[in-house]
Amino acid sequence: MIEKKYLVTFILVTTLFALWGFANDITNPMVAAFQTLMELSASKASMVQFAFYGGYATMAIPAALFIRRYSYKSGILLGLALYATGAFLFIPAAAQQSFTFFCLSLYILTFGLAFLETTANPFILSLGSKETSTRRLNMAQAFNPMGSLCGMSVASLIVLPQLWSDRRDAAGQIIFGTLSEAEKANIRVHDLEVIRNPYVTIGLVVVFMFIVIALTRMPHTQSEDLKEQGFAHSTRQTLSNLWHNTIYREGVLTQMFYVAAQIMTWTFIIQYADNLGINKATAQTYNIAAMSLFLCSRFISTLLMKYVNSRRLLAIFGCGAVLCCIGAISIVGIMGLYCLVGISFFMSLMFPTIYGIALEDVDPQDSTLGAAFLVMAIVGGALMPPLQGAIIDQQTILGHPAVNVSFVLPFICFLFIIAYGYRSYRARA
Repeated sequence: MIEKKYLVTFILVTTLFALWGFANDITNPMVAAFQTLMELSASKASMVQFAFYGGYATMAIPAALFIRRYSYKSGILLGLALYATGAFLFIPAAAQQSFTFFCLSLYILTFGLAFLETTANPFILSLGSKETSTRRLNMAQAFNPMGSLCGMSVASLIVLPQLWSDRRDAAGQIIFGTLSEAEKANIRVHDLEVIRNPYVTIGLVVVFMFIVIALTRMPHTQSEDLKEQGFAHSTRQTLSNLWHNTIYREGVLTQMFYVAAQIMTWTFIIQYADNLGINKATAQTYNIAAMSLFLCSRFISTLLMKYVNSRRLLAIFGCGAVLCCIGAISIVGIMGLYCLVGISFFMSLMFPTIYGIALEDVDPQDSTLGAAFLVMAIVGGALMPPLQGAIIDQQTILGHPAVNVSFVLPFICFLFIIAYGYRSYRARA
């Protein structure tokens, strides 16, 4: 899959997948933490996700235009700089005790992630033959859940257990809301510092990666060589080419539904477990189990692609995710939680496979802007969680726990993914 001359570049770029995986999955449990600490509704606490994934929607196209004018390496360096800036802004956000400031910090941090994803995904696709590009991207994307597992582990083992706001009484109920304002203020100072510290630490790691990549020579891609020779497509021509590519166009929409399903599934595992009387730190271990399944399945699915068409495999895994969603919705109890965790096994191949299928027939000169719209589709993770939070705030719907009912939204998203896998397979056949 990877030629020897590209190996060092592949390794360095692949580390970026782990870096944004860490940011994604240390942030998911913070929705529940802010909900308790700042005394917010589930829908308002979900603004953490709106800010986080809204940054992708805002910056993906500017990132692509920047990369088209300069280079992949320049895009990576600017992305790392913005990532570190957003992480360090957690210091004044914690000092101000402002939920809005935290959301702004995440918004700027994801400007950097938008640059990194817009750059890294097409860069990996270009590092070798077109025939192995989707498998190569799946391999690189396998390191994304490794970073995610690190983020989840830090949240589960370091952040959530230290939150004083999550202390409970003998009946398992959170006592924070019953305390005096003075006691709450003291707890907020402590807990916001606990939330701040991992972001500052990852900011320092990002600065180190910035230095390493700045000092490393990166190979030119075919699209960059064409640009230097004056044969690059104009932006208008690129947009026209992308719009008339049906598989690409549908792929962008499908990617939006996939990211929405992924973020809803992982964000609200804690609320689902909380409805069963499980505290946040323990509930986060179920998130870690989900990510472990996700990681193992990523390697399994990459191997399966050697024998099964990736489009067909996408549709099959979509069916598995739908069945798990039905279990999570209909079963009230620990088995429902197990079904919710099981969804992650079937989500594993979806993002890189949709990405690879959508870009497979896109001209290399159009791939940067094409990648930007696929990254921009991550806005699905900003739009859907607040809607799911609003459903959860209802407590019960027709006598059924609202948190269970809320997973009808990921269920609908997976139906779109099945349809895309089937349609793209038929189109290729």
